Amino acid sequence: MKFTRQKPLGRYIADFYCASRLLVIELDGDSHYDERGQRYDERRTAELAGLGIRVLRLTNLEVMQTFKGVCAKIQDALEAKP
Repeated sequence: MKFTRQKPLGRYIADFYCASRLLVIELDGDSHYDERGQRYDERRTAELAGLGIRVLRLTNLEVMQTFKGVCAKIQDALEAKP
């Protein structure tokens, strides 16, 4: 599957986007876990869902500590029907 990095989608920029699967992968750092960041992410995810785009959120910590598990989650998301 081909992914585009830093892909503009509407008013937002996705970390990674797979157009053939309508899938965004977001890698979330600390700024996503306060109240303001969570509200922003919820609005963003809802807006992208309105465009038919799924969002898979992963934490930076997950990527660093369980890389194989992260790869499996991405593979599962790619195989799931949009």
